[in-house]
Amino acid sequence: MGWLSAGDGYEVALVEGRVAARATSGRSAGRQLKSLPRALKDHPEVDRLRRFAEWLDRHAAACVAQVDSWMVSSLPVPTGLLARVWPDEAWQSALRDLAVVGDDPDEVGFLRGATDSGELRIVNLDGETVRLSPRTVTLPHPVLLPDLEELREFAAELGIVQRVEQIHRAIWRRPDDFAAKTTEVREFTGGSFRSRFALAARASSLGYRVSGGYATARVRDGGRTVEASVWIGEPYWDGEMELGGLTWQDPDGRALPLREVGPVAWSEGMRMAAALYAGREIEEGKDA
Repeated sequence: MGWLSAGDGYEVALVEGRVAARATSGRSAGRQLKSLPRALKDHPEVDRLRRFAEWLDRHAAACVAQVDSWMVSSLPVPTGLLARVWPDEAWQSALRDLAVVGDDPDEVGFLRGATDSGELRIVNLDGETVRLSPRTVTLPHPVLLPDLEELREFAAELGIVQRVEQIHRAIWRRPDDFAAKTTEVREFTGGSFRSRFALAARASSLGYRVSGGYATARVRDGGRTVEASVWIGEPYWDGEMELGGLTWQDPDGRALPLREVGPVAWSEGMRMAAALYAGREIEEGKDA
């Protein structure tokens, strides 16, 4: 974005997301000022730039949220769509270096670019940049990625940093030794919080929905939607609260036996419960 005139003797622009000013006359003409002059604090052009910066922040957050949703759900995304949004810096930041899979589920690579014609530039595990043009690609949840540790090591060699947490996302794999009718995980129960409000606030800050007495995460797994729920206490309880059990429900509200919970729903539910549990009160002298 270029510099815009803002009254006599100044120009303003967005620089790294903040409104900056420079003088247009005098000894400092053409140089960016360390701070915004008082005379510009309430200038209409400055106000417009501030509001535009706020919109850009919201747009960037929305792009990250959408890409995270695609990844958690492992939904097929049209290659043409990625090509259309790639020129947008916010979309590009959210998508760059994510592991993607095209027509061959065994060929995984890191997304590095997209062309107007709908081709994707991918760095494969041989370190070669290749071009792919499948109709759709998936951004797989890491629990579904084959050879995840190899991917993590290769990403470290390339210096990859993902804006949307994917390959370094904490994962849990479901054990197979549950009784047929078991519907609750109690691994994280008993974590103590000073109040139900503190627990609910932690859930919200982590991006989870608070509904009634539960923190919830809705996940699309294997073509169906499943909701993971952790008991966090009655909404109007203001005393000390302990974290409850973790369960999963189908769209009809039926509690799923743990044996029926899919790999993504299991991992995301356990991730939520572990994140809530990590914020518990620790008594002095006791191990965390």
